[in-house]
Amino acid sequence: MTRHLVAPNHGLMDPAPTRYTIRIHGHLGAIVLSAFPTMDARQQGADTVLTGQLDHSALYGILSDIESLGLELLEVRQETRGKGRAP
Repeated sequence: MTRHLVAPNHGLMDPAPTRYTIRIHGHLGAIVLSAFPTMDARQQGADTVLTGQLDHSALYGILSDIESLGLELLEVRQETRGKGRAP
């Protein structure tokens, strides 16, 4: 029988929300954007970029919505703390 170590956060709720940037191919209209009320949206080139604070559950929910709507997901980026600082 293989033994597995318990993760330090086992049984705890999601950690604090983190800022995510999600890039979707194409310009999304107001009706489609209404599916993402917690996210800020902007057009960047030929794509739509959604940004916002999400915990893990909310992130997976948004990714599921993107798939359900048949949108083309290009990128998901978690912004790290201290971005732009020297190590």
